[in-house]
Amino acid sequence: MLEELKEIICQYVDVDAEKITEDARFMEDLGFNSYDFMSLVGEVEEKYDIEVEEREVVQIKTVKDAMDYISSLM
Repeated sequence: MLEELKEIICQYVDVDAEKITEDARFMEDLGFNSYDFMSLVGEVEEKYDIEVEEREVVQIKTVKDAMDYISSLM
């Protein structure tokens, strides 16, 4: 799942895929703004056929948080 997320992340921010680790924070480390992040969430919902709860989105800070959340919904 990490490799798939790296591909999606690189579509939204100009960051080297090698810098995308499980501990990378979306805003602070990868340079996401809130609009880009919400767009990413929408794409992840489509790719994995899941629905992300709005109140849960604020809890997703790192790539690992995202992977854990996606896994919990699958």
